[in-house]
Amino acid sequence: MTRFALHASLLFTLTLAIGCGEQSAPVPSPAPAATNTPAKDDHGHKHAGHGEGPHEGTLADWGGGKYHVEFTVDHDKQQATVFILGDDEKTATPIKAATIHLSIKDPEIEVDLAAAPLEGEAEGTASRFVGKHENLGKVQEYAGTISGEIEGTPYTGDFKEEPHGEPEAKK
Repeated sequence: MTRFALHASLLFTLTLAIGCGEQSAPVPSPAPAATNTPAKDDHGHKHAGHGEGPHEGTLADWGGGKYHVEFTVDHDKQQATVFILGDDEKTATPIKAATIHLSIKDPEIEVDLAAAPLEGEAEGTASRFVGKHENLGKVQEYAGTISGEIEGTPYTGDFKEEPHGEPEAKK
């Protein structure tokens, strides 16, 4: 080993030793401002990501997992349906709202989805919201935002459809 390489190696080792010796305690980050839109998948229970919803749609959080919204689309009808679900991601959870809003960037879609109560839901409440837009006829995976209000509190959740897996090869 050359004298230069030896000195460089020694300098590198000393730098590591000094750098790793005395460490200050981490400085906590300031708490983020309160919001009803949590960080993605940050809602108190662990999972690799949301699976399919009970209507085979794509799930998103509302209020840190207090509510979930499930996006489904019928391309032939050019229609989107969103279901409001509870924290278990399965139970229909009717809310008092006449509409919720769907926003998709590509293709551009802005549409209010009207309440379409399921059988047995109390008067003035709904867990299902439906709306039509010609761009929903395009067969693709959509990504967007669903927003609404529950008892005066605004909620927003982002969703992204994923391609369905390839069929398993026959063994």
